Amino acid sequence: MVTITIDGKECYYEEGIKYELIAKEFQKNYDDPIALVTVNGKIRELMKRVSSDCSIDFITYKNPIGHKTYVRTAIMLMMKAIHDELGAGATNDVKVNFTIGPGYYCSFKNGLKIDEDGISSIKKRMSEMIDADIPFTKKSYPTDDALALFKKLGMTEKEKLFKYRRSSSINVYCLGDYYDYYYGYMMPSTSYITNFDLIPYEDGMMLILPQHGTGNGLEKFVPRPKLFKTLMNADEWSRDMGIDTVGDLNDWICSGQVEDLILVQEALQERRIGEIAKEISEREGVKFVMIAGPSSSGKTTFSHRLSIQLRTYGLTPHPIALDNYYKDHKDTPLDEDGNPDYECLEALDVEQFNQDMTRLLKGEEVELPSYNFKTGKREYNGNILKLGEDDILVIEGIHGLNEKMSYSLPAESKFKIYISALTALNVDDHNRIPTTDGRLIRRMVRDARTRGSSAAKTISMWPSVRKGEEQYIFPFQEDADAMFNSALIYELSVLKPYAEPLLYGIEKGEPEYYEARRLLKFLEYFLAIGSDGLPNNSLAREFVGGGCFKL
Repeated sequence: MVTITIDGKECYYEEGIKYELIAKEFQKNYDDPIALVTVNGKIRELMKRVSSDCSIDFITYKNPIGHKTYVRTAIMLMMKAIHDELGAGATNDVKVNFTIGPGYYCSFKNGLKIDEDGISSIKKRMSEMIDADIPFTKKSYPTDDALALFKKLGMTEKEKLFKYRRSSSINVYCLGDYYDYYYGYMMPSTSYITNFDLIPYEDGMMLILPQHGTGNGLEKFVPRPKLFKTLMNADEWSRDMGIDTVGDLNDWICSGQVEDLILVQEALQERRIGEIAKEISEREGVKFVMIAGPSSSGKTTFSHRLSIQLRTYGLTPHPIALDNYYKDHKDTPLDEDGNPDYECLEALDVEQFNQDMTRLLKGEEVELPSYNFKTGKREYNGNILKLGEDDILVIEGIHGLNEKMSYSLPAESKFKIYISALTALNVDDHNRIPTTDGRLIRRMVRDARTRGSSAAKTISMWPSVRKGEEQYIFPFQEDADAMFNSALIYELSVLKPYAEPLLYGIEKGEPEYYEARRLLKFLEYFLAIGSDGLPNNSLAREFVGGGCFKL
């Protein structure tokens, strides 16, 4: 017998019992399904067995780590169904690209085509396996043996990925006769995928899964054509450059050509900024450029670079931060936990903003406010502005795309831009890189440099930041006149030397420890690049420093 402490109580079980059976016993105490356990502070999969006395806690789907486990398991289930329906090598021609809402877009390559009937058969096979409750197993292979297995299975991108890993072993998952590598944890069996859908979408298919924070329910998939096009453009450029995966990027770094890669991508971004500036200049009546995007998208640097491009068309841009229209701290609304909610629209003085912008549009002289974050009050310091014929306002803020923010301004006077870091790089074909991971690492590095914030503080705030994005930014993406992708294909290699020491500073026992370890493991895939070769106007400079703009 072993003694296991759960919720402060000692429980007794046979040695060798699976954590899955214990989790099922305690599931009634949790609103969300249990995905994993922590054993003496270390995460364990439910398929593992108890070997000695210990203390355990449960991780549910509500936790981002638990939700990622569900997603990962569903993707491997889908790959196994493709393996069964289309043949052993077909999974090597399927790539999990990116997410749109609850959907994970999967594309086909090397001539593979799956029609609507084929997608239906894959979905049916997934349901059959869920009903059959097939177990997932995990085996640790010596690295050389794992590479030989990947080569035998035709998984060339995994061979390339692990060529650069220093670990002596690699964990490989097995489902029936299908083997694959996944970055992270897995559920114990197929029956845990209780909700999914698989539908044709564009030239590929969309795997629809429960979203984090929404329990285990399935939301309706709503197409977002502008966002999809922006994501596909990034994906196509990556393919043209021959950099689909982290292994490809590491090859570039080792080849000594990374400086050329940096210059090419920087030039591509500058060209896109110029295209947006040209579109603004050619649209009659535009006086307000409204820029919005999620945290750490590079909005500030983008607005500066856009302003420079606007000047080449004879316009005189004036930057305005919506943050300057925050209400005084004492008037800030509170969230459900009783904390000031700076993310909601009501935290801004919308009425004053509209009055000021309407007066400027009429040609009147207006004194613009600035917000003092130290005192928590709005101030007026003689910033007088009057718009001439060639003047244009570049307005940046979380609610820039929301019509309620600028309700009094004529639609023809506004040009809306959505910006986000939409990475097209994958770990490998079946392991995508969430855009949120890239932005979190960006913010962590920037906050440590500019605000002295610890990585733990940045990670602890991230759920609240993400909640605000889901409520106040993402619903307005498709209202944008233009989208700008601020992701740089090489940026995680640049951020790695800055982020790793910050993450190592989070001690075991801190609430942010598990997320820190996950990000450290993720960064292990990348070879590092020094920041010396970055142009001084690069978006990456907003995070690592050394840029030419006063941010």
